[in-house]
Amino acid sequence: MNWIIILQAGVATGTVLLFATIGEIFAERSGVLNLGVEGMMLLGAMSAFSLAVHTGNPWLGLLVAMLVGGLLSLLHGLVSIHFQADQVVSGLTLTFLGTGLSLVFGEGLSKAGAISLLPSFSIPLLTHIPLLGPILFTNQNILVYLGYLFFPAAWFYINRTRPGLHLRAVGEYPAAADALGIHVYRLRYLYVCVGGMLAGLAGATISLAISPGWFSEMTTSGQGWIAIGLVIFAQWDPIRAAGGAYAFGALRRLILDLQGPTELMGFPNPFFYNPYLGFFLQMLPYAFTILVLIIGSREAMRKRLGAPAALGVPYVRAQKE
Repeated sequence: MNWIIILQAGVATGTVLLFATIGEIFAERSGVLNLGVEGMMLLGAMSAFSLAVHTGNPWLGLLVAMLVGGLLSLLHGLVSIHFQADQVVSGLTLTFLGTGLSLVFGEGLSKAGAISLLPSFSIPLLTHIPLLGPILFTNQNILVYLGYLFFPAAWFYINRTRPGLHLRAVGEYPAAADALGIHVYRLRYLYVCVGGMLAGLAGATISLAISPGWFSEMTTSGQGWIAIGLVIFAQWDPIRAAGGAYAFGALRRLILDLQGPTELMGFPNPFFYNPYLGFFLQMLPYAFTILVLIIGSREAMRKRLGAPAALGVPYVRAQKE
């Protein structure tokens, strides 16, 4: 078993989770819970692949995926911010809507054949770094390299800039932020849209870079839900989110590789001869996500983990808290 290849593929797969998770962090930091990540990812993946098929330009597909994800998230913003509806119900509805639209408009795309994809390449000199070079900088997609820059930039933005301070303020104490002249509604719409655009980018990363193609609802394989769980696991911190995303990516690849060989370390491979064990392995990431969501749903645990105080609570101006 080649651990370098497993970790290299894990970093690539983890990039998808990275974009989706940090997008959800931005939305939740503003106080809006969006459970529609899976739907936005599916619609983004379908839109990106469809544009690449019809125009031959994967970059245009990438931009359209982000636009579609942002527009879809604004529906959630309208319902949960303006009309102050239940954010959980609205987010779940968004997942169903995005999934349905992607299946309808993506009909026939699975037979599209070969298309132009986003480029992959190695970075000279950095590939020679012991251990890390072959994993991080050898034959990776350009979006993977973008991910390396993105998560520290997101952390710096949230924790070290004035706009990041405003973001945290509307998610923690919206009434106080409003009293200081910070436009709570505008910022919540903005960051919900940013979260949707990053979810669309995550979907496009799958269909145009990591696992090229469109395979209906199997394209994302539930990664949107894993991203939501990773937000809680990372305690709403982009740096921790990156570690969790790459670890989950490596785990998903390891699960596939464990089922391939007939022997492991000289012994018969139980995961090869017993398919039920393989199904059990594939279930583990999702079981972990469910566990994290259950833990994160408890109010006391959410406070201990550092969740934004106003997360999931609609803000009404001039309402006494």
